[in-house]
Amino acid sequence: MTEQSKVFNDPIHRHVELHPLLVKIIDTPQFQRLRNIKQLGAAYYVYPGASHNRFEHSIGVAHLAGELVKALRMRQPELDITDEDVLCVQIAGLCHDLGHGPFSHLYDRMFIPKARPGYIWKHEKASLDMLDHLVDCNNLREEMVGQNLDLDFIKKLIEGQDTNAAQGEKSFLYQIVANKQNGIDVDKFDYFARDCHHLGMQSNFDYHRFIKFARVCEVDGQKHICMRDKEVANQYNLFYTRYCLHRRAYQHKVNKIIETMIAEAFLKADGHIQFEGSGGKMFTLSTAIDDMEAYTKLTDSVFEQILNSSSKELAEAREILHKIITRKHYRFLGEIKPKSSLTKEKIDILKKELAEALSEGDELKPQDFEVSVVTLDYGSKDKDPIRNVYFYRKTNVTEAFKIPRDQVSQLLPERFSEQLIRVHCKKTDENILRVATKRLRQWCERKGFPLF
Repeated sequence: MTEQSKVFNDPIHRHVELHPLLVKIIDTPQFQRLRNIKQLGAAYYVYPGASHNRFEHSIGVAHLAGELVKALRMRQPELDITDEDVLCVQIAGLCHDLGHGPFSHLYDRMFIPKARPGYIWKHEKASLDMLDHLVDCNNLREEMVGQNLDLDFIKKLIEGQDTNAAQGEKSFLYQIVANKQNGIDVDKFDYFARDCHHLGMQSNFDYHRFIKFARVCEVDGQKHICMRDKEVANQYNLFYTRYCLHRRAYQHKVNKIIETMIAEAFLKADGHIQFEGSGGKMFTLSTAIDDMEAYTKLTDSVFEQILNSSSKELAEAREILHKIITRKHYRFLGEIKPKSSLTKEKIDILKKELAEALSEGDELKPQDFEVSVVTLDYGSKDKDPIRNVYFYRKTNVTEAFKIPRDQVSQLLPERFSEQLIRVHCKKTDENILRVATKRLRQWCERKGFPLF
């Protein structure tokens, strides 16, 4: 019996049809694990619709990766894009987020750096490790070889390649799933549309037009995915949408403080919750990343595992999580907006000074305050996000060029990055909060910082 593709009914892309091999990957424990990892971390505790998971996002990215590479093949047969190329790009899109831990970026950006200081680890690395584990555990390696699929090539597509590293006639394929050149890729196309849908927000970026007008042009011996010149405003809309999502949802002050509290609970629980890995060896919340068999068992469910435990060792962690579900989270005192960006050294000094100033002379202590710094930008730190995007004209579809910002619009922002310093108090007594807020206001006046 011939294997058949499968159709998924997706709320964002409607009917998504995937190759039988992608269906086999989806039907593995390693991929099904993504059903239990929230796409937006703790945002579900702020936005009641933000309950979607990495599972559906990954299927969406696989679909869009296929749509883009097929559009390029149809538009430019000379690119010699093969069926194997299409399938490799789709598998990369499907598997790019396999390595996410509980509550997505909370785990790799907030928990692991504190649980294992100095240990350099990102979820992208775990995605590659988990892909190897998935292929071996489910006997897919032989099938992939039989279909002339290069697993190393797929892993490079997941990582994305710098412009100089992406050599070869098909180097443009590295810009589809994870675009290291300018950040315009199908991963963003899906999560912008999906997150806006579930957050109840509008997105001003139309990815359909990008796919419609995308072409490959050669620049200095390198092939790049380029866009029609008339679409430059739509590209700014993409990065502005990114900024709006961060400002209103991803970096929402309540969302971030709940994520901080979950990370604290995980730190207190680390070592007291274990997962069995390969060879029967046991791993903790922070060491499960060293063994993919153990890591497969680590999902958002660890939140409920801690909350419902009666273990004395988990009492402190359990208390923190109970405060979250009863809405007794740390209280917001104010937000400071520096006039210019601060260096990491200045931020560390400022955070220490501020915590000490707020805790002078009474029962408050520096550790009773959570001072966090949030950076909001268009995806390229303080740089214009379009500076590395190539365009082409209708009259010459083979010549790529860049568009200077002064030729786009006089209404573009002067700056593309800003910092916010947020202050929360772990105490909830109203009298203490009034004292702390007054001290924060006085400290800001002395330092010349505006307080919001």
